Amino acid sequence: MPGGRLTQSERRQIALGLADSLAYAEIARRLQRPTSTITREVMRNGGPSAYRADLAHRATEQRARRRGPAASRGPQPFPQPHGRDAGAVAAYEETLTTVLMGSGLPKMTARVLTCLFTTDAGSLTASQLAAHLNVSPASISKAIAFLEGQSLVRRERDERRRDRYIVDDELFYQATLASARANDQLVATARQGVTVLGPHTPAAARLENIARFLDYISDSITRAAEQARQVLHTTPRPPADRTTQPHPHD
Repeated sequence: MPGGRLTQSERRQIALGLADSLAYAEIARRLQRPTSTITREVMRNGGPSAYRADLAHRATEQRARRRGPAASRGPQPFPQPHGRDAGAVAAYEETLTTVLMGSGLPKMTARVLTCLFTTDAGSLTASQLAAHLNVSPASISKAIAFLEGQSLVRRERDERRRDRYIVDDELFYQATLASARANDQLVATARQGVTVLGPHTPAAARLENIARFLDYISDSITRAAEQARQVLHTTPRPPADRTTQPHPHD
């Protein structure tokens, strides 16, 4: 497989693949590149709808010039237990961060969440996060505030009276419910519009359909989260033993 940086020709092929609505994995297969390389390239340069090959190539060259010949101070790796390959872990962290950004998280927020997801302890202090990501404590604080608002992390004081930021299984359940509840205000506002615009008008019918759709989705998400909650508190089977997808009641 070819290695090193993407060439301008490869970036043009990526743009053509996106225009043809090809999946990242298919574009990667055609270029004989890892899927994670294509995912990072696209998300760094505007996403699938705004990716431009020439602009992406110029941006990469500019980043390389800013870094200069000397190695830049990048994220400082955590010590790796269990015989893990530190390089593979770092590459995976970058891939996970890119995917989280694709789901709508700001870059720094995605980086912080990736750190918390991939540490065995499931918790880190602000200073640990800042050292690992090589950013200021203020950047960590802003990202944590966003994640707390989305119910994706919680904080506790440790024995040294430091704030520790924690991800645990129950938070996924709470975040899912928060996401479902976020629709409630839009549902109520859409139905307010039905009254204002007149119940028998096309605009009112459109708003009522939106409200019904979101109502149904929220209810379905809430019921599914309740049914699947116990999955978050079970020990996963080893991957080699898994021949079927897990079921909430297994």
